[in-house]
Amino acid sequence: MFHSELEIRVRHEELRRAADRQRLARAAIDGRRAAARPGGDEPERPVRARDRWARVRRATA
Repeated sequence: MFHSELEIRVRHEELRRAADRQRLARAAIDGRRAAARPGGDEPERPVRARDRWARVRRATA
């Protein structure tokens, strides 16, 4: 166990820094994934009924 308050504070700071590094690494990985998806930040356009019926017709043909 820790013998002094100073040791406890140092350990807490080490754990906090390790958590920050993991959080930054995760954010970087998520950022790369988002950048790899084309149009990931663009809103999806609504599907028109004509497009939907054409897709159904092609699937059944």
